[in-house]
Amino acid sequence: MTTLSRRVLPGLPLSLGYSVFYLSVLVLLPLAACLLKAASLSPAEFWAVVWTERARAAYALTFGAALTAALLNVVFGLIVAWSLVRYEFPLKRLVDSLVDLPFALPTAVAGLVYASLYVPDGWLGQFLSPLGIDGAYSRLGIVLVLTFTGFPFVVRTVQPVLQDLDGEVEEAAHILGATRWQTFVRVLFPSILPALLTGFTLAFARAVGEYGSVVFIAGNRPFLTEIAPVLFVARLEEFAYSEETAIAVVLPTVSFALLVIINLLERRSRRHDG
Repeated sequence: MTTLSRRVLPGLPLSLGYSVFYLSVLVLLPLAACLLKAASLSPAEFWAVVWTERARAAYALTFGAALTAALLNVVFGLIVAWSLVRYEFPLKRLVDSLVDLPFALPTAVAGLVYASLYVPDGWLGQFLSPLGIDGAYSRLGIVLVLTFTGFPFVVRTVQPVLQDLDGEVEEAAHILGATRWQTFVRVLFPSILPALLTGFTLAFARAVGEYGSVVFIAGNRPFLTEIAPVLFVARLEEFAYSEETAIAVVLPTVSFALLVIINLLERRSRRHDG
């Protein structure tokens, strides 16, 4: 007797066709429209728009703050994921649920809350401001809200990998004389590195395009606390549609290039771990 293999989902032609249609309508078509709009500028005009001193300052702040926030999320996200997987403590389920709060909370609300907390007369600002630490209307405030919005990506990416790790491997390393640090660096870290890179990529991508939370805490001062999405909106409010489209082309282009590099590193680490 022969057994027939039935697939729950449709076959390759229908699945691939739906996937390409979905990707084209929701992703490729808007990007193509953006590129065509920017193409109305000559190369000299395009460069003059996207490479002004103000634009360069906005790019540097945007990618610098996003990178800093993503790195912080890797460190603290790993600690939180490790605690949720390896330890039992009171209200553990509540803490686990709070990790997803940035997903549900509107980013504008997060920006307003952080601004009210870190202003000089806020709950935290009244203690930090005398020390010279300005958490509101500063670059530090931008990093804080970007860390908040990207935090769940790292935790939820690393948590399943930690759950699948066999505890006997750690015990074997301990029996063979490895210290805790050696066990983590040589045994555990190579296994969770791909997941960390994935979480870093997601947190970084989210931070680059974040607008709602940043606009309320940054102060939006050109050359100081103005991020690229805010500059984009400023050009839009000035009815400079071609200029704002040109800036809109730069952000996804640079982000896509960085994401490709990070994904290549992730694949390389997965092959090495395998």
